[in-house]
Amino acid sequence: MSGLHILYVTFAWGVGEFFMQYLSMLGWSKDEGAGQPGFRNSQEVWGAWAPPSLNCLSSSSSLLAKGQLRSPNPNVGTSAERKLQREEGHVLRKEDVVSETEPGLKIGDVRSVDSSLPQCVKLERSELLALHLDGDAVIGGFFPLHYVASDPQYSYKTKPETTSCSGFDLRAFRWMMTMVFAVEEINRNSSLLPGVKLGYRIMDSCDHVHTSLKVLFSLVSHSEAENTTEEIKTRESSTCLYYSPVPAVIGLASSSPTRAVAHTLGPFNIPLVSYFATCTCLTDKHLYPSFLRTVPSDLFQVRGLVQLVTFFGWFWVGTIGTTDDYSLYGIQAFSDLFGQQGGCVEFHLTISKSPTVAEIQQIADKLQSSTAQVVVVFATEGQLLDLFSELARRNVTGIQWIASEAWVTASRLASPNFHSLLEGTLGFSFPGISIPGLKEFLLNVRPSPKPGMEFVNMFWEEQFGCKLEFQKDNAGVVEKPLCTGLEDLRYVYSSYSDVTKVRISYNVYKAVYAIAHALHSFLNCDSVGPSRGLCEKHSSFSNGQFLQHLKMVNFTNQFHENVYFDSNGEPVPLYDIINWQKDSTDEIRFIKVGSYDGSAPQKQQLHIVKNMIVWTKGQSQVPVSQCSAPCPPGSRQATRQGEPKCCFDCLPCADGEISNQTGSTECIKCPEYFWSDKEKVKCVAGEEEFLSFSDTMGIILVAITLLGFILTTIITIVFHSFRFTPIVKANNSEISFLLLLSLKLCFLCSLVFIGQPSWWTCRLRQAAFGISFVLCLSCLLVKTIVVLLAFQTNVPGSRGRMLFGTFQQRILILCTTAPQICLSTGWVLGAPPFPFRNSNYQAITGKIVVECKEPWPPGFYLLLGYIGLLAFVCLLLAFLGRKLPDRFNEAKFITFSMLIFWAVWISFIPAYVSSPGNFSVAVEIFAILASSYGLLLCIFVPKCYIILLHPERNIKKGVTRKCWR
Repeated sequence: MSGLHILYVTFAWGVGEFFMQYLSMLGWSKDEGAGQPGFRNSQEVWGAWAPPSLNCLSSSSSLLAKGQLRSPNPNVGTSAERKLQREEGHVLRKEDVVSETEPGLKIGDVRSVDSSLPQCVKLERSELLALHLDGDAVIGGFFPLHYVASDPQYSYKTKPETTSCSGFDLRAFRWMMTMVFAVEEINRNSSLLPGVKLGYRIMDSCDHVHTSLKVLFSLVSHSEAENTTEEIKTRESSTCLYYSPVPAVIGLASSSPTRAVAHTLGPFNIPLVSYFATCTCLTDKHLYPSFLRTVPSDLFQVRGLVQLVTFFGWFWVGTIGTTDDYSLYGIQAFSDLFGQQGGCVEFHLTISKSPTVAEIQQIADKLQSSTAQVVVVFATEGQLLDLFSELARRNVTGIQWIASEAWVTASRLASPNFHSLLEGTLGFSFPGISIPGLKEFLLNVRPSPKPGMEFVNMFWEEQFGCKLEFQKDNAGVVEKPLCTGLEDLRYVYSSYSDVTKVRISYNVYKAVYAIAHALHSFLNCDSVGPSRGLCEKHSSFSNGQFLQHLKMVNFTNQFHENVYFDSNGEPVPLYDIINWQKDSTDEIRFIKVGSYDGSAPQKQQLHIVKNMIVWTKGQSQVPVSQCSAPCPPGSRQATRQGEPKCCFDCLPCADGEISNQTGSTECIKCPEYFWSDKEKVKCVAGEEEFLSFSDTMGIILVAITLLGFILTTIITIVFHSFRFTPIVKANNSEISFLLLLSLKLCFLCSLVFIGQPSWWTCRLRQAAFGISFVLCLSCLLVKTIVVLLAFQTNVPGSRGRMLFGTFQQRILILCTTAPQICLSTGWVLGAPPFPFRNSNYQAITGKIVVECKEPWPPGFYLLLGYIGLLAFVCLLLAFLGRKLPDRFNEAKFITFSMLIFWAVWISFIPAYVSSPGNFSVAVEIFAILASSYGLLLCIFVPKCYIILLHPERNIKKGVTRKCWR
């Protein structure tokens, strides 16, 4: 196989079955002399069924294999040698297939043809309708003049019937005539293509895949009878896509037919320039290498639509589409991007290619029952007619329609029947331009019985609702009045004659001029050689050279727009935002209310004049479309289980959290030392809490403290008044007064724990507590030792009392108190406690606890441990003297007081650790007061009882009687 044949075999495997149907549709049949019926491999398929336009490749391949095809290109022989190497067992590589394609091969180089080769014949059939103009370079054009086409039926036994199309589209006819207008305008411009006449061959695609492919093969295989030169005749005898008579094709309108045609033309590098196919799928240059367009990709429109609906706060919408690629890709991209922005799609309704009445009614029922008041529609006007007619019949109103560019300026949908339904429609459209001279050109169109004027005649009959006398009768068509052909288009308003601001027509206009500028470069129209400023007509359109020139086009047209194609073959994404509004004559007008520039920075792409917009039903207020009302400030959204995220309940923010915006999805935690207000909409400075003198607990503790201090003062006065009595003297009055003083300090130190902590109170409270209690316990220790020495000496006048006299007692008190003083001083100087705002309890109480923070916790526990050590020694010694005389059992009272002291402070530790906030301070004050009262009541109250109530017992004999018994 030759390189060319291998290319076709490779291509056949990719689109084999898809092409088989369309080749049959064109009427190609296998000649009986070609072999037995049935095809066993791809070579036989394409060798037998290929039309004349494709068959040249098969013939050329066979000739090359037999050595009968000669080329001036020396690489041809090299290619044949590589072929022979493969036949000997070498591996075929993709690179070999590509490299062996002979770009310089000319059909005129064929010297002989082997008559024994299989020959194909083309069945006779009628030529497809086309509007054409002869020229040196002929541009192809595909327009959906009809929007309804029946699916072809193939039996493969009889000649396929021509597919019938219906529903003439006046707007598409205007697009077609705009191409004609642009070509004629270029031909009048001698500077753009000097010496070259530009022609066209325009056909009806019927907005259908099958019909589009059918007219494609008809276009590329068409040969003009007027060409008489030998070289042209040779090419006509074996025309193929590589030597297509058209340098480029302008079309199509819908994405699905465009994909089919672009996929077919891509391997042959024939440019296809679309004016209305916006599917993002067409951006793939691997699948569609020769596809370009003068209309932006739907990717930018989808981004703009998402920005549009979110700009107005619509996060609950529905979508409607069709089964074609334009809708499928557009709706999918919109749904994905809309979801990323927090939006939800309640429903997606699909209109089938040929919907039944039941299907239309089902879609209408869903729209009526939906809670989404905003509906985004990706479809063409012809696909929406049945649905909108049903909705209009039901008098459905209140839906805010968001239109894609395919139908946002569709005049057919702006008829009075749809005013109540579609007024206020908002959507994206391409920028409108007023093309000078276009309106006059369109209004001068006239019907004619001449061949090639069939499309104009169809338009005329559709526009005026009549029938031209020279048109062929169509079976089954209702009889219409005759047309004279002299009717005046100036007195008929339609989408054809409305050229105030053309959009799709402008895209067609730009496509024609882009091809013309590419031809200007390709044909070397600026050369100063022998051509003398004329274009070189002998240039060949093969090998993809013209495609490269078209991709490099960059010019500024008369409307000051820079026309060029980016790396994906697409223009700058510019859109107008169109609003459907009624004018004074009660007619719908398409009013520009904003714009979208997809190439601008993110925050500067969308521009909308809100006060210019008229909403559905003529309202001036923005419609509301939501599954759940946005949560007010102070609450957050809680998604309902099993439902979209746009359907939610509103829950109030927790304490310490706020939401200050409507529709918040999360509550914001307040900063440290701040707390939420009652409405949970702002953070306020946290309320500080401490054990205050004005609190109920503070007042009670202060009262108990003062009571203890007063009681201690009274006892001190009593003891001072009776200091010479035996009961006072027997207890060493000096130690007793020092003990009463230390108890006063214990009571007073609790006051330092009440009130707002400050720099000096934090340092003073623990030191005062520790030193006063150690002094108190030191006095008790001395008293206990004195009692034991006094009552456990059996011999009167023992020296034990003398060995532990007053001086020794003072030294012992000083020695036991000094360590606590040193410890407290070092702690306060080294790691002093300081005021601290504790927010750990803020989540529970909502308040900040102001307390004294101890940077070195062991200091407090050492201080408390030393107090415990002294208390343990006192308890041990007092326990040893528990059997002293009943009348004056000092050791027993000390034992009781120590037991109370130990009980209080042992229970204090867990209570202190587990108490939150200022309760820990209250626990410590309670422990101080309880232990102080225990000492005061157990040691001094019994003595005061004897002194005040039983003075007869306050004598030396009464005190020492049992001791000497």
